[in-house]
Amino acid sequence: MRTGFAGLGLMGLPMAGRLCAAGFDMMVYNRSPGPAEALRALGAKVADTAGALFAGCDTVILMLANDGAVDAVLDRDGPDFGDRMQGRLIINMGTHAPIFSHRLEQDIRAVGGSFVEAPVSGSRLPAEAGELVAMLAGEAGAIERAHPLLAPICRDIVAIGAVPSALSMKLAVNLYLIASVAALAEAASLARALDLAPEDFQQVIASGPLASNVALSKLDKMTRRDFAPQAAIHDVCKNAALVAEAAAGTKGAYPLITQSRRLFETVRAAGGGRLDMAAVISAFETGSGQRA
Repeated sequence: MRTGFAGLGLMGLPMAGRLCAAGFDMMVYNRSPGPAEALRALGAKVADTAGALFAGCDTVILMLANDGAVDAVLDRDGPDFGDRMQGRLIINMGTHAPIFSHRLEQDIRAVGGSFVEAPVSGSRLPAEAGELVAMLAGEAGAIERAHPLLAPICRDIVAIGAVPSALSMKLAVNLYLIASVAALAEAASLARALDLAPEDFQQVIASGPLASNVALSKLDKMTRRDFAPQAAIHDVCKNAALVAEAAAGTKGAYPLITQSRRLFETVRAAGGGRLDMAAVISAFETGSGQRA
């Protein structure tokens, strides 16, 4: 049976492409048909409907934008949900609230399906290179089945525990990512304000202990003013909201996500939602960062 893939957006398209290149018998589905044509050229079958995707596959990977898109593709509130789930493995790689994923697993298992939660750390370029890091949660047998499908996409696969522990881990990681990029943008803005050459600032960061793949790639985009999306600001804002919601349910204090979220929201409100998250530097250049 074929492996299905639903959701061919900024991340989903290169992920599905790597599975095609690895030789998997793939069927893909996307609500807008355009992105699927690139995968057809790689040998994938293209499903015209979500129902056709499930009818032709015994495992379906989801990389969808939000809760509503997942529910629609699965027909979760409709008459076909049971038929689509029964006997199939669903691997959900999108980012959602942990409670949503927990309830989704319960619903899928109740009608005879299996479920693996598999959010990833990384953006478009790591997806293209197969360098994502996946966090897996679910029953041991389901994780074992999912592992070989994720290998062409991921540099590392970490089994976390029961659902929704993988999404909880993803939100903690996202707090670090979002706050780090916001801090990097603030530092780069300060360097400019002090009349330092952006290229010199970039070289010092790259040569020192603060260098990382994220820091180097985002700082390069800030320096070159290249904000073509690898991780778009509207997705960062969605993820920041999920982090803040999870944090609010604990007894701890997490001020960095609150401040960082405001910075990204100011850029989105100014029309920058489709830009890469490196464009958060504009919040400091316009002065809006001081008001965030």
